[in-house]
Amino acid sequence: MTFDYAESTAVLGPLAVVREPHGYDLCARHAERTSAPVGWQVVRHTALGGVGFKA
Repeated sequence: MTFDYAESTAVLGPLAVVREPHGYDLCARHAERTSAPVGWQVVRHTALGGVGFKA
């Protein structure tokens, strides 16, 4: 999960492949239950091919 404060957006996606100091990996249970503050939107990206993105 990462945040774009300028756009008032929280973005949820697959687990990170490399460490990202400004991102948070969430388990499926917490990712499903995550909500945004009033006035924010949540963008949910699903993984392609099951686990992570594949080229």
